[in-house]
Amino acid sequence: MGSSIQSGGGGRRGRGRRTGSGYRAMAEINVTPMVDVMLVLLIIFMVSAPLLSAGVPVDLPNSKAKPIADQDNKPIEITVDKDGKVYLGETEVKDGNLVPMLSAMLEGNDDRRIYIRGDQTLAYGKVMEIIGLIGGAGFTKVALISKPKQ
Repeated sequence: MGSSIQSGGGGRRGRGRRTGSGYRAMAEINVTPMVDVMLVLLIIFMVSAPLLSAGVPVDLPNSKAKPIADQDNKPIEITVDKDGKVYLGETEVKDGNLVPMLSAMLEGNDDRRIYIRGDQTLAYGKVMEIIGLIGGAGFTKVALISKPKQ
């Protein structure tokens, strides 16, 4: 009454390499899952990066002017929305706080540029008021941002 039972996957089969005296651990790393995750992250960052740099949404006027060449010195961006609210970067600035904040940013760097993004429905007087405040803070290089003509 002798019967033999053979199992298909007993013990350590498939987990290492068979040597003359036993099994040896695998020393190879499977990088395929890591590459898959990295590619997915890369795609996510590529899609989301343009959305992060949009700033405060304003309807810019059209222009035929050539784009300003990028400088090593990163410009300060001031945005004025259609309601007349002023933003320094993406932070809303209350009345009277713009000049002290800009003066603190100037601190010996006279070449610093300021870009003004003003909504096209905004009154001309409001933009001129902002330019006057910028001049009062000591800045001399001011540019108005517009949409390129298509």
